Amino acid sequence: MSDKVKITSSHWVLIAALLAAGFACFLLVEPYINSIVMAFIISLLMFPIHQWIEQKLPNHNNIASLLSCVVLTFIIVVPLLFVFAAIIQQGSAFSQNVYQWVTHGGIQTIFEHPWVVKGLSLINTYLPFDTIEPQEIAQKVAQFATSFGSNLVGISAKILGDATNFLMDFFLMLFVLFFLLRDHDKIISAIRHILPLSRSQEDKLLDEVEQVSKSAVMGSFLTAIAQGLAGGIGMWLAGFPGLFWGTMMGFASFIPVVGTALIWIPAAIYLYLTGDSTWAIFLTIWCVAVVGSIDNLLRPLLMQGSGSAGMSTLMIFFSLLGGLHLFGLIGLIYGPLIFAITMVLFNIYEEEFQDFLNRQDSN
Repeated sequence: MSDKVKITSSHWVLIAALLAAGFACFLLVEPYINSIVMAFIISLLMFPIHQWIEQKLPNHNNIASLLSCVVLTFIIVVPLLFVFAAIIQQGSAFSQNVYQWVTHGGIQTIFEHPWVVKGLSLINTYLPFDTIEPQEIAQKVAQFATSFGSNLVGISAKILGDATNFLMDFFLMLFVLFFLLRDHDKIISAIRHILPLSRSQEDKLLDEVEQVSKSAVMGSFLTAIAQGLAGGIGMWLAGFPGLFWGTMMGFASFIPVVGTALIWIPAAIYLYLTGDSTWAIFLTIWCVAVVGSIDNLLRPLLMQGSGSAGMSTLMIFFSLLGGLHLFGLIGLIYGPLIFAITMVLFNIYEEEFQDFLNRQDSN
């Protein structure tokens, strides 16, 4: 930037006061920061729909923003209620079926399989564990099935008990979203005015934040939905409760490295050991070819389709892994966003100090 600003002691005092006040403001909104960030990201995704509504209702910005929030509510809340009810129903039925299968000798068929007999023999012979007895495993599986059903009911009751908190967070997000949609231009203008950057640098930074926010949602959550849908179809065709296990595969897709294999590999092994080798092979091929290709092709395409500040696949992987570890599920958005903003700031730094860096390289 060509214009030079002389920093005086009063400026430093003002900057320190602003930093202190900004930190105090952060502490005030910190309990609600996830709702605010999600409102910001959803506003980016909803903005094309909101613009269409605004065109139909010119000079009625409040009504247009309200309608956009209502549309979002019906898109998210109504389907979630139906899916949640179906998951509880299928999960409870699954736990009952597993318990019946174990108590009626179904698990003994697996233990009598030659591969299982040989595997248990090798484990008991060479590995430094206590002797593993089939009856003990059967008891553990029965206990798991019983506890799974009761835990599922307990989880559903907890979710219903936490419905008030969920509704508060959701309506807080809608409240923030309303103002973000209504005052979008004013907010962007204010940010541009405050940032001490050139217009091109502001464009680069704001565009990258927008694109990475979109691609993080598209890359992580849409990939999880697509994998859950494809995995649920495969599990349903193989004879398992499709909606329940599809949802489990969707959640498992967030786990780095292992992913959906955490669900479908045990399912394929179960089918093979119980004599359904054809369906075991089908489920394996389906999950490797269809579900796996979604993760290998769709996620990098969505994550990198908008540039992501030159982020490589390795950087995207660590941004997702670190974000998940540090912030939880919402870290799948925070991680890539932090990395992308850092990359843009490095690019701006390189541009600003290009002459100095070139002289350093020449020495």
